Amino acid sequence: MNRTALQGIRVADFSWLWAGSYATGLLALMGAEVIKIESMTAVDQTRVMSFTIGKSFEGVESSYVFNAINSNKLSVKLNLKKPQAVDLAKRIVQISDIVAENMRPGTMERLGLGYNVLKDVKPDIIMLASSAFGGKGPQRVYGGYAPGFACASGLANLTGYRDRTPNPMTGSTDLIAAITGAFALIIALNYKQKTGLGQYIDLSSVESQAILAGDTIMEYLMNGRVQYRDGNRDRIMAPHNCYRCRGEDKWVSIAISTPEEWNSFCEILGNPPWTRDERFADAYERWKNQEELDKLVTAWTLNYTHYEVTDMLQKAGVAAMPSLSNEEIVNDPHFKQRGESTTVEHPVMGKVAVFGAPWRFSKTPIKITKAAPVMGESNNYVFRELLGLSSNEISRLVEEGVIF
Repeated sequence: MNRTALQGIRVADFSWLWAGSYATGLLALMGAEVIKIESMTAVDQTRVMSFTIGKSFEGVESSYVFNAINSNKLSVKLNLKKPQAVDLAKRIVQISDIVAENMRPGTMERLGLGYNVLKDVKPDIIMLASSAFGGKGPQRVYGGYAPGFACASGLANLTGYRDRTPNPMTGSTDLIAAITGAFALIIALNYKQKTGLGQYIDLSSVESQAILAGDTIMEYLMNGRVQYRDGNRDRIMAPHNCYRCRGEDKWVSIAISTPEEWNSFCEILGNPPWTRDERFADAYERWKNQEELDKLVTAWTLNYTHYEVTDMLQKAGVAAMPSLSNEEIVNDPHFKQRGESTTVEHPVMGKVAVFGAPWRFSKTPIKITKAAPVMGESNNYVFRELLGLSSNEISRLVEEGVIF
């Protein structure tokens, strides 16, 4: 079997929730040994509650949400309020390549695990500190969750329908911050491979969202124009929208960008008289009259399922795609063919489905080898095999609440 991309890389993972855990989870999918450092005194909130559906789970081992983003990881329990636990955490860092955390700025320093301390422990350590607004500046003290990232970055005001409130995008912004963090860590590993030097990565989740609005920012700075959310419409293309189809809450997205695509679209519709109307004679006229155009397109799409419309238009060279429900996504043949979902055996939940990596590598496999860890399941491996503690020492630390 080929080596994995990050085989031999070890991560001391102090992260929690989505923005941190998914970043290290991506590294675990690439083969890094990720040791999640947990504590019963401050349980990862995704172990006990889903922020997407509002459901509380029965115990810390029953969260499908936690399992979905922590595949392949190990877990140890340490009560970092105790000095001995902090010392053990430092020893884990000493044998690691990366440290990752997404607590409020200053928390790791108060625990005695700030970058300056860890750099003394491991001079070439790479540390990712992910927070809402970054570790410097007047907003560093603010905590934050995903909706706040979207709002503070400006993305929320650009997302949604014109006649409705801004869309905070919920947990998806956490995942954007996590992907940014994982990419930064890969760059840091590459830099370390060339120079032998570690580094400190101060990641602002808000800034990781704001860079996605670069065109909007430049439009204002250069032209003085403030862009506004406008649903699924485009500033140039028309038709460009999601159109209702036959069935309950079924929709298809259609985007036409060239005269050739428009002509092909009209042929699929059977060239009804309205397609030759002066209001739709060219791209600009279609864009100006897109409200009426959308009604006419919808009158056609309502006769077919979203899959039928997609099939007809794609064969004609017109961009179209169903707007899929969660169930339709996981059952989609292309999704299955790429192995984007796999089943793992969890010691408490049994067989559960989890998502794989959102990419493929040509030479280094991406593979889920195990379900997310039960809290503390790797205590013996980490404390005994990696750190060299005896069974008696481990038992004593458990009795003293250090390993907890």
